[in-house]
Amino acid sequence: MQSIRRITSKTVVIDSSDIDTDQIIPARFLTTTTKEGLGQQLFADWRYRPDGSANEQFVLNHPQSRGAEILVAGRNFGCGSSREHAPWALLDYGFRAVISTEIADIFRGNSLINGLLPVVVDEPTSQWLLTHPGAKVDIDLESLRLTLPTGASVAFPIEPFARHCLLNGVDELGYLLSKLSDIERFEAARA
Repeated sequence: MQSIRRITSKTVVIDSSDIDTDQIIPARFLTTTTKEGLGQQLFADWRYRPDGSANEQFVLNHPQSRGAEILVAGRNFGCGSSREHAPWALLDYGFRAVISTEIADIFRGNSLINGLLPVVVDEPTSQWLLTHPGAKVDIDLESLRLTLPTGASVAFPIEPFARHCLLNGVDELGYLLSKLSDIERFEAARA
């Protein structure tokens, strides 16, 4: 997992609420156990027409969206079924963070353990972001601050253990393995 300290990027905005995991990655693409290639299927039912051609109306198909690492969405992002494939698809596409006023709990947990930063902001900040697509924003995980191009800065919450793992680029297993010598010492003292 790649460590995250700071993400500075333009944004892509999907101004819809209640975007569920089936919209993020449709169920027909869940047959894989690998993360690679899922970015091609991200928002597949919105990105592609029934014949497989690109839907030019969808924001991810716009040239100005290329290279953006931050997705801004409406309220209740990632609701629906628990599928780890949703953050995998977002990461494989190139997103490193998702910003919303509300991110579904299971999706948030799956994101954190896979290295996608879920950023929850207040309504005024969200409204500014939703109405300024392509804005370059700065997300500082060390200070837990999101800064807009206007200079306005807001705090966002992240669980301390998840923050530690993201800052150090380790998952839960990697964290446990980093404590192996301490665990072995503890076990030896108990033997």
